[in-house]
Amino acid sequence: MPPGYRFYPTEEELISFYLHHKLQHNNNININCVIPLLDVYRFEPWQLPRHCGELCHGDPEQWFFFVLRQEREVRGGRPSRTTVSGYWKATGSPSYVHSSDGRVIGVKKSMVFYKGRAPTGTKTKWKMNEYRAIFKDDVPTSIPKLRHEVSLCRVYVVSGSSRAFDRRPTAMETS
Repeated sequence: MPPGYRFYPTEEELISFYLHHKLQHNNNININCVIPLLDVYRFEPWQLPRHCGELCHGDPEQWFFFVLRQEREVRGGRPSRTTVSGYWKATGSPSYVHSSDGRVIGVKKSMVFYKGRAPTGTKTKWKMNEYRAIFKDDVPTSIPKLRHEVSLCRVYVVSGSSRAFDRRPTAMETS
């Protein structure tokens, strides 16, 4: 990409465009170049930046990956989020992701990487947001159903500064 530009999608774009596109066209080479399919739990978080897509190479802040549903999840079990040196621990409750027109389009789960083994692990600055899409439904009153085949993960390091992944210019900034 030209100097001064970076891949900085909003949560709405991650789910509405990238994740839905992956779910509909699983083997599309173009989408896999932007966000690769990778089992992030087979790697330590600091190894993940070298496996990122073309648009994130050299990005010091965030990296994106598609992650297939684990076999044990398919059989009704919980996913294994352990690596050789630690584990990803979910923090807080999952939250809905809304479109700009207010529709629920997905669910976001936040996780922190801990070195060591539970429950005595040491918290690190590595974080991950896992996004799952909701089945597109024309009936607005129906209960949202999650799509589990593939999730999209945003991995990043906490820098100490306030982070706003969904920054959009306010009306005052655009005028």
